[in-house]
Amino acid sequence: MATRIVRFDEETEAVLREVQAATGLPISELLKNGLHALQAHVRQTSVRSPYDIYSELDLGPGGNTIASSSDIRAGVRRALKKKLGH
Repeated sequence: MATRIVRFDEETEAVLREVQAATGLPISELLKNGLHALQAHVRQTSVRSPYDIYSELDLGPGGNTIASSSDIRAGVRRALKKKLGH
């Protein structure tokens, strides 16, 4: 069994006192219960990678670029000609 030293701010101490008074449980039991509840929450919450989020985005049909990103100058020229009608 490991021993841990934990420091709480005043707000957390007040929450701990309130929960202890309401349940009558010792602090160590409250902390264990809290960790188990957090563990259950973490296991239920799926971890999403950036690719998971990207794949869900509706980016539309695409294909509306004027030039490749490696040829920015030509793209700007084409965009200006298109906008100004030259």
